[in-house]
Amino acid sequence: MVAIYLALVLFGWISIYAATYDDLHPSIFDLAKNHGKQALWIGLALVIGLIMLFFDTRFFETFAYPIYGFALLLLVGVLVFGTEVKGAQSWFVMGPISFQPSEIAKFGTALALAKYLSIHGARFDQLSIKLKSLLIIFLPGAFILLQPDVGSLLVFISFLIVLYRQGLSGWIFGLGFIAIVLFVMALFLKQYQWTIFDTLIEGKVAFIAGLSALAAAIYYYLRRRKGSLFIIAASYIASLGYFLSVDYLFDKVLKTHHQNRINELLGIVSDPLGAGYNVHQSKIAIGSGGFSGKGFLQGTQTKFHFVPEQSTDFIFCTVGEEWGFIGTLILISLFLTLMSRIIWLAEKQRSVFTRVYGYCVASILFIHFTINIAMTIGLAPVIGIPLPFFSYGGSSLWSFTLLLFTFIKLDSERKYVLR
Repeated sequence: MVAIYLALVLFGWISIYAATYDDLHPSIFDLAKNHGKQALWIGLALVIGLIMLFFDTRFFETFAYPIYGFALLLLVGVLVFGTEVKGAQSWFVMGPISFQPSEIAKFGTALALAKYLSIHGARFDQLSIKLKSLLIIFLPGAFILLQPDVGSLLVFISFLIVLYRQGLSGWIFGLGFIAIVLFVMALFLKQYQWTIFDTLIEGKVAFIAGLSALAAAIYYYLRRRKGSLFIIAASYIASLGYFLSVDYLFDKVLKTHHQNRINELLGIVSDPLGAGYNVHQSKIAIGSGGFSGKGFLQGTQTKFHFVPEQSTDFIFCTVGEEWGFIGTLILISLFLTLMSRIIWLAEKQRSVFTRVYGYCVASILFIHFTINIAMTIGLAPVIGIPLPFFSYGGSSLWSFTLLLFTFIKLDSERKYVLR
């Protein structure tokens, strides 16, 4: 894990150098450029990782709740004293130093959830235990929603994967998938109208008619089963209510730039020079890299800065252009190997605390990795989420280092745990 971590950090540093290269600042250690600052952040990250290895493993379990509480205080504080960046009041800025409390909240939530489930996990089938576990996850998520920082909020949803491993029903993910499908259908159908028997039918009306017919058909086949009417009626009302509320959620809750990005992703509108500019240029960069890439510092999209945020959220397109399919395959393989290794070691733990914490780390990395890459190739809306260990930025690199090396330390004493 340490070797993969170092490989990702080094690969990321080189990619940041390529993305921000300037003939007037050729040194990779030049603090006037992002790559020079990243060198400093990497040095401090290595110090953080080393410090974690010297902690007593009992510290993390003992102080899990206080760390979680401190993270919640930071999330409340940033709503009052924070600085707004790109429409979200989610940063503390102190001179040249800035950080997001949500990064600390990920670590605190992972510890608190691991602590709680290590005590009550054996009774996870009880509703009260499930609800309290969900509360630990969604309490910081609620504060992040107030900022609002959609990217960080999605990361907290990753903790549901941990609860699934603990015994949470897979229906939760099924309902989430259905909610996404209904959301997309509602956005699509409001654009369409059909003429049937000289009658103009709106898309939403057609959907409601189809949903009603489906509910009636299901009831017909299940009518002899006890309670089927109640379940089908409740599902029908919930689905219909959610479907009809999508317009309000989309128009009133989401900000304009989020609306534009979702419409661009779904193809409802096409704006390659506006909302879709970043992704459009990113796909050009990745596609132009071909099989083996254009070569280090030879990427035209990279060199001439066609892609905004190229050293942060869109760092993957730099890899695609300069290193091609081979480079992206190596990068993806490193991440998959790291996450697989964490899960494999988590399953070998005798300590429930360490096992749950390991799954938290793997889940956080998985969501960041999946959404960031999907975003750069046009499979997910642009929401501003960094690629772990890779994107430019001190607070994200430090938080991921803290998460990973804490697990490495906990795993180091696996054989000495009796429970």
